[in-house]
Amino acid sequence: MDRRDRTEEKMQELFHTHAAGNEGNDPEFMQILQGFIFGDVCYTGSLDNRMRELVTITVLTTLSTLPQLKAHVQAGLNAGCTPVEIREAVYQCAPFIGFPKTLNAIDTMNQVFQQQGITLPLPEQKTVLEDQERFARGRELQAPIYGTEIADRYTWLPGEFAEAVPRFLTELCFGDFSTRSGLDTKTRELLIVVLLASLGGADVQVKSHVAGALKVGNTREEIVCALVHASGYMGIPRLFNSLNVSKELLAQD
Repeated sequence: MDRRDRTEEKMQELFHTHAAGNEGNDPEFMQILQGFIFGDVCYTGSLDNRMRELVTITVLTTLSTLPQLKAHVQAGLNAGCTPVEIREAVYQCAPFIGFPKTLNAIDTMNQVFQQQGITLPLPEQKTVLEDQERFARGRELQAPIYGTEIADRYTWLPGEFAEAVPRFLTELCFGDFSTRSGLDTKTRELLIVVLLASLGGADVQVKSHVAGALKVGNTREEIVCALVHASGYMGIPRLFNSLNVSKELLAQD
């Protein structure tokens, strides 16, 4: 199958439409875009359509590119993602991109769900029912993967912040989000890697979470595949930055 046929096949699978022809105001650009993302990248590496769309949804949420997010929420459903999986991928972006951008992405996501007749709100996925459990449950997930890295790094903070900042991270990132059902830990960590890569300027966190993603069962090939898949949305420089900072973790033996 040649590149044009691959592009057509993937466009049909994800969007139930034909690949770009000569229609519209910028057909040449759309042909380049679709050929690269859907004809080349989507046929390189082991990730299936479902996981690729969760990666794409994560990156588009991070970048707050809402028209494209809307299209890919629908593509995610077409690829076999459940509404809960899509919602969890969007929700867990909040500690990294802030609540306002995440709220905008949630609104865009819900527009698609409503158009598809999906009943809202979706079923609850929280597993931490009491506020006083947030830290302990968060540490149960955080410690085996990341140890006391954050607490050790910020002992220099003045006054109560030396204790509060690491605790906030544990309670929010792990206690509020990572404990939720709907996505397993392996998937969550892989999506966080591409989230951080797409942010730019988060090289320390990218390397840390690549190590974490490996520790919870992702392969080096899966991590590289996810980063390469994200490149059409976040840009080639951010791909190279993430690969360079993680080279010692991702290089072949």
